[in-house]
Amino acid sequence: MSAIAQSAISFAPTTTTRVVASSSSALSSRRMSKTRNALRLSSSIPARHGKKSSLVVQAINPRSDAADAGKGQRVMIIGGDGYCGWATALHLSQRGYEVSIVDNLCRRQFDDQLGFNSLTPIKSIHERVRKWEEVSGRKIELFIGDVCDYEFLGATFEKFNPTAAVHFGEQRSAPYSMMDRSRAIFTQTNNVMGTINVLYAIKEFAPDCHLVKLGTMGEYGTPNIDIEEGYLTITHNGRTDTLPYPKQGGSFYHLSKCHDSANMLFCTKAWNLRCTDINQGVVYGIATDETMMHPDLINRLDYDAVFGTALNRFCIQAAVGHPMTVYGKGGQTRGFLNIRDTVQCIQIAVDNPAEPGKMPIYNQFTQQFSVNELAGLITEAGQKLGLSPEVISVPNPRTEAEEHYYNAKNSNLKDLGLEPTLLGDELLDTLMKTVIDYKDRVDQRLIMPGVNWKESQSVAKNITK
Repeated sequence: MSAIAQSAISFAPTTTTRVVASSSSALSSRRMSKTRNALRLSSSIPARHGKKSSLVVQAINPRSDAADAGKGQRVMIIGGDGYCGWATALHLSQRGYEVSIVDNLCRRQFDDQLGFNSLTPIKSIHERVRKWEEVSGRKIELFIGDVCDYEFLGATFEKFNPTAAVHFGEQRSAPYSMMDRSRAIFTQTNNVMGTINVLYAIKEFAPDCHLVKLGTMGEYGTPNIDIEEGYLTITHNGRTDTLPYPKQGGSFYHLSKCHDSANMLFCTKAWNLRCTDINQGVVYGIATDETMMHPDLINRLDYDAVFGTALNRFCIQAAVGHPMTVYGKGGQTRGFLNIRDTVQCIQIAVDNPAEPGKMPIYNQFTQQFSVNELAGLITEAGQKLGLSPEVISVPNPRTEAEEHYYNAKNSNLKDLGLEPTLLGDELLDTLMKTVIDYKDRVDQRLIMPGVNWKESQSVAKNITK
């Protein structure tokens, strides 16, 4: 590695790890059933693009929670300091995957800019990684830098040499992208350019690396037909073809994800890459087995109207005695999943790499709810805990249908072994109790919506009340 490349990397001290380069083969791309012990074998022939390759024989334990389930796999978590990324990094590390985190810590900077805070007190990423090693005995390599800086990203790929890269590293809030022109441009530039950089880094430094990219169910919009898993077979004027499902993003954030999907599909075909596109639903919850191993490992939980998601926000509103804020008629229906299922789905995707030149698409959610249904569930759960939750309708700040048809397919991950953690009384009770423990940290000025789609302006604004 050149001196220039080395200087582009900032990382936490760790011991040297063995570099493994996997080459493509029929066996390495074969889907593995959860009920059998499969063998992943990389051939010893030279890898594509002239990259060196070594023989890797990896037994995949049929129990995905086994301590050696990920033995031999090196997974780079881009955006590993965030809500989904941190939980995923710990989940994989605990199961024997060699894990690195790449993050520029911008999510923390957003809180500083806007006057927000996580409901839960989170430690710095360096403290988190050190505590994880102390508690688990497993190391996570840390790279601090921006994926939009290609010199940094390339040097990081060259050093860690991942067999898989999980890309969470994007600005992930629709309201943030609609605040004003500068944040709209930041969202599109950061997300789209960052993903293109990741694709080039894989092509140049790790051509056999499998990219698992997090998109969103919001890419589809709310069409008046069933939502398929990424592709739609249509017959038009007597001819039939299978094409990418039409996208109807509802914000500059959602549109950036649409652009990502198109760019990934193009690069997959043009460069024979391995890419999996995951359209994730709305994630709720806070606890995974790993994040609850020590208070210093706790995950963030957002309650503000910019980064907080519906179910999490409703739980927090109920806990502090603030009416649950239903936007408009409340018929907006979306796919939801627990954070425990997010990490499980990512592990499944990593363990089932796409074939070179193919891009499977998974709709990652487990249940569908309308906003009114969520409010009803949390009202019942809160009453059991002695709370008196209320629901109010507030003017909808978004440009969206408030009553619509919604039926999305989600069988691909289940076929590969996903065992959903469904929302029920016990899960809601646990989430509500956690929220109540930290309710004194809530700043109620941040609860009401402060970003209106129609009022997005060219001048930057601060929405802190």
